[in-house]
Amino acid sequence: MDEPTSGLDARAAAIVMRTVRNTVDTGRTVVCTIHQPSIDIFEAFDELLLMKRGGQVIYAGPLGRHSHKLIEYFEAVPGVPKIKDGSNPATWMLEISSNAVETQLNVDFAEIYANSELYQRNQELIEELSIPAPGSKDLYFPTQYSQDFFTQCKACFLKQHWSYWKNPRYNAIRLFMTIAVGVIFGLIFWNKGDKTQKQQDLLNLLGAMYSAVMFLGATNTSSVMSIVSVERTVFYRERAAGMYSELPYAFAQVAIESIYVASQTLIYSLLLYSMIGFPWKAENFLWFYFFIFMCFMYFTLYGMMLVALTPGHQIAAIVMSFFLSFWNLFSGFLIPRTQIPIWWRWYYWASPTAWTIYGLITSQVGKLSHDLVIPGDTLMPVNDYLKIAFGFEYDFLGAVAAAHIGFVLLFLFVFAYGIKFLNFQRR
Repeated sequence: MDEPTSGLDARAAAIVMRTVRNTVDTGRTVVCTIHQPSIDIFEAFDELLLMKRGGQVIYAGPLGRHSHKLIEYFEAVPGVPKIKDGSNPATWMLEISSNAVETQLNVDFAEIYANSELYQRNQELIEELSIPAPGSKDLYFPTQYSQDFFTQCKACFLKQHWSYWKNPRYNAIRLFMTIAVGVIFGLIFWNKGDKTQKQQDLLNLLGAMYSAVMFLGATNTSSVMSIVSVERTVFYRERAAGMYSELPYAFAQVAIESIYVASQTLIYSLLLYSMIGFPWKAENFLWFYFFIFMCFMYFTLYGMMLVALTPGHQIAAIVMSFFLSFWNLFSGFLIPRTQIPIWWRWYYWASPTAWTIYGLITSQVGKLSHDLVIPGDTLMPVNDYLKIAFGFEYDFLGAVAAAHIGFVLLFLFVFAYGIKFLNFQRR
């Protein structure tokens, strides 16, 4: 325990040390560092390990009743002043073993200890305890951690649940942004979903899906970064203590995020779908929910992944902005895929947002075959126009769904293995 009484008043410090003493009385060993202990706290300990600057040991042994063994040891050194009645042995010990006193007395307490009987007894005790008792077996644990992988996942999930539950600001802001953005976009694109007679109608729908995906998706990415960064600091400490391994922690954090994202998606989908005015068909709505959910998941996992791969969320935010600008440019809205130069078209397929817009538009209007009025009094079936102008085909919808799952799994495993193999802790 590192200074368990620091910052406490005398009563609170006494309560803490009484608890430590009760723990020791059960047969456990407790090692404490204490800063300026009172007499009562100091004499609650059984043994003392005292080191001077540089890490050299100058005393390692029992304190004795009223610290008499410690006092006898140092008073036996020629020139060391006797302790005054009522003085704190801890304060006296630090005063007489300081560098100034060593220089004044021309002694080296580390050398005195190395030549003392106390040191010899300690060495003999070490040798004695180093020899295994007859019939004893080597200490062996079949696994590195006391619990199996599933139990670790369960414990980490509950830990993350309570951590998120006790951080209402993050989830409250996420809920507020979801409702606000959903209502704003719903009002802007009010009843545009049932208007597919003109070319501009389809462009309006494309703009609605593009805005709905990019705005709130990017918000998810940026907001999750600081949360994951703080949680990672706690994770470093708990991993060092051997509480759990890296992968259960990573999977648990993804699992708890997915629950909140699923709720966020449901609210957002109901607002957008009803206000934009898409036909209420079960298949269409489920496709809409699926693509929005997977979109929010890969945006969230993208932010988590960048934090796992960088020393801090400030650097992760810079990297995020760089790649999001390309996701935006190659989403298929600013420049349709059919108009992107052939040598850049590969990045369209590498942009997750392009797949999301593809899925949202195709799932809602990709099966329509009625004529679409194009400027110049040209008529063309809706599905043919989508194929020629944007490269959208309804028969490709299954592959689009699979691509979303692929992006989510990719970001998930990069996040998990970034947590596992990269350590940015400074110790």
